[in-house]
Amino acid sequence: MGVRILVQRRGRGSPTFRSPGWRKIAPARYPGELAALVAKGKTIKGVVAEIVGESARFAPLVRIKAENMEFYLPSVEGLIQGQEIVIGRRAPLKIGNILPLGAIAEGLLISNIERTPGDGGKFARSAGSYATVLAQTDAGTIVHLPSGKSVTLDKRCLATIGVIAGGGKNEKPKLKAGVAYKIARAFGRKYPKVRGKAMYAAAHPHGGGAHPTGGRPVKKTAPPGQKVGFIGSRRTGRRKR
Repeated sequence: MGVRILVQRRGRGSPTFRSPGWRKIAPARYPGELAALVAKGKTIKGVVAEIVGESARFAPLVRIKAENMEFYLPSVEGLIQGQEIVIGRRAPLKIGNILPLGAIAEGLLISNIERTPGDGGKFARSAGSYATVLAQTDAGTIVHLPSGKSVTLDKRCLATIGVIAGGGKNEKPKLKAGVAYKIARAFGRKYPKVRGKAMYAAAHPHGGGAHPTGGRPVKKTAPPGQKVGFIGSRRTGRRKR
């Protein structure tokens, strides 16, 4: 008698395939009142009160105290505890300061960029990511995003000067299988992952055979137990010259 394949066990929703959970500290966004004050032309001074880590987020968070407000943002490289942060159109172009896009010089690296004024930040927020200011035009500010796409954004959108910290996380060697297991466990994935054609015939549709080959195309109308490998593929194999 065969056993249920991995995709079937995952679909059942048992605790083995569930993420342990994300202990969220706070929303890592620009507060709404901050955007309103900057839009009125005010310059606000704050201080980095604390740099903290958050589960399921590779980039550290920074807690900023500014006048009568306190908020969290993804930290940029070079920030230290106790550093002064200046927010506003007339803020100097220094690492960690927050300015509207229209006040940022061309060629600077920025992060945590708003898509629309007051939304708190949407672009370039993951560890090691950044965007580049390409040009200031009458229609808005042209920004080159981490995806490689260039977009024109409202000049009132806020952005932080600098690159998000925590980059290079994938370059660190794992050294032993236990590290890879714990990383996979944090995302609700199974590790190690065994190839289907390395199994015996009853355990997987690709298994068995004295001379095992790759998977065969599967029809889209096939039952769930057969839907592994090339599902509804138009063609497989090496392309003819």
